[in-house]
Amino acid sequence: MLIPLILSGGSGTRLWPVSRRNLPKQFLSLSGDGTLFQQTVARTQRLPDVRAPIVVASEDHRFLAADQLLESGVTGASIVLEPVARNTAPAIALGALKAMEQDADALLLVLPADHLIGDTKSFTDAVRQALPAAKQGWLVTFGIHPDRPETGFGYIRRAESIGDNAYRVGKFVEKPDLSTAESYLKDGGYDWNSGMFLFKASRYLEELGTHAPAMLAAVRQAYATGHKDLDFVRVDGDAFAKVPDNSIDYAVMEKTSHAAVIPVDCAWSDIGSWSALWMSGEHDAQGNQREGDTMAIDTRNSLLRSHDRHMIATVGVEDLVIVSTPDATLVAHRNAAQDVKKVVDQLKASGRTEHSFHRVVHRPWGSYDSLEAGGRFQVKRIVVKPGASLSLQKHHHRAEHWIVVSGTAEVTCDENVFLLGENQSTYIPLGSVHRLRNPGKMPLELIEVQSGSYLGEDDIVRFDDVYGRA
Repeated sequence: MLIPLILSGGSGTRLWPVSRRNLPKQFLSLSGDGTLFQQTVARTQRLPDVRAPIVVASEDHRFLAADQLLESGVTGASIVLEPVARNTAPAIALGALKAMEQDADALLLVLPADHLIGDTKSFTDAVRQALPAAKQGWLVTFGIHPDRPETGFGYIRRAESIGDNAYRVGKFVEKPDLSTAESYLKDGGYDWNSGMFLFKASRYLEELGTHAPAMLAAVRQAYATGHKDLDFVRVDGDAFAKVPDNSIDYAVMEKTSHAAVIPVDCAWSDIGSWSALWMSGEHDAQGNQREGDTMAIDTRNSLLRSHDRHMIATVGVEDLVIVSTPDATLVAHRNAAQDVKKVVDQLKASGRTEHSFHRVVHRPWGSYDSLEAGGRFQVKRIVVKPGASLSLQKHHHRAEHWIVVSGTAEVTCDENVFLLGENQSTYIPLGSVHRLRNPGKMPLELIEVQSGSYLGEDDIVRFDDVYGRA
């Protein structure tokens, strides 16, 4: 049984301002059809005898993962939630434990959710080539054939052949300087470390137990004391917080004598920065990659992306990254794109929120867009999915006015339950117990005007919630 294990816990800080903590890059449409997460899932469905995937995701992203699986038409998937991030080695162990509940001999195809692969056929061919070695007990990783002396990736040195396009790993190499990377490219025996793997779930746990026994014991404890919550598997938070933080490379792959590598050339990119996205995408005649409402005059080799209604216009520039969202704009030199993380670090240090939230915030029931805010008021555009419902709640410090723009709203306000149609409105007094539901088959859109002494999202008391947040 081949089970894809999708690792979806990354934060993607180098793709700020589009990627943020509550909506990281794997859940964004950056290139091609669908989000990176959906593209990763779709690639696995082309493999023979493949089962529904196991997804390991952050608790904060559980509904994003579930919604995007649903949009992709994937059923039967398991979503295992990490209460805290503990790197790839523990995350894969969680997936392996879940897989072995389905099949003691399960093969795990471990894939980060935020990678881009342009040549799906070459990728699936490589997976097929890796199956015999994985069934024999090898821990197989996929090495990307390098096409340039890249200093941003780790490398894998191939040793002797062990089968069809499969080699024993000679050694793993840290990110090199430019001259060393050039020597690797000239040598021809080195591949980029992709972070993708294929192995038996049982073999991975066996090797983890040999090389990191404390980690395996802690993961087993956290998983064993977890529970089901709706469609999710929640591991025990206190137990998982004690799990050592380490990657699969450091914890297992660099120590085991059973590491193998399959070289593959599949137009791969980890989309680790805006410059990486520029390199992987299509360009106009001047070498620009453009998305959204942009105008480029005498502009060369630049990435321009407008993610709002504002036009980006450039004149007489080159080698720039310009990315606009409704609440933030990034301007950087392409060669400095790796340093965007420093902006995120400064936002955190200064107590701002632009590193965590977009102006449009997604919720399991839909989304809200903060249109305007002042000292004692805030205006939001709220969209509720068909059949979805917000929690039964109240606020201590604010009252709300709701105006229906389109669709039908079912409103609960204290003991009253009533319907509102287009162009109708209602008032929710401070302290009233209320709920908003969309009983229709079309999205419900309304404008909410909040007024009061405190308008923070934490001024909410939930009494009942279908999403388990009460």
